[in-house]
Amino acid sequence: MITKAKLTETLTQFPEEFTIDELMDKLILLDKIERGNLESENQETISEGELEIEMQKWFK
Repeated sequence: MITKAKLTETLTQFPEEFTIDELMDKLILLDKIERGNLESENQETISEGELEIEMQKWFK
């Protein structure tokens, strides 16, 4: 979840004029980063070895 403070910080970095698409792209990116950080903090990630095993299954 994105906080108001993070949103305000992000908006101040934008140029004076921008499109809604640019804003949405940035917000989606921020949300994904925040989710990834939270998953990492909660130990909800997999190891590199586990990832390699999963990727091998994808390419069979």
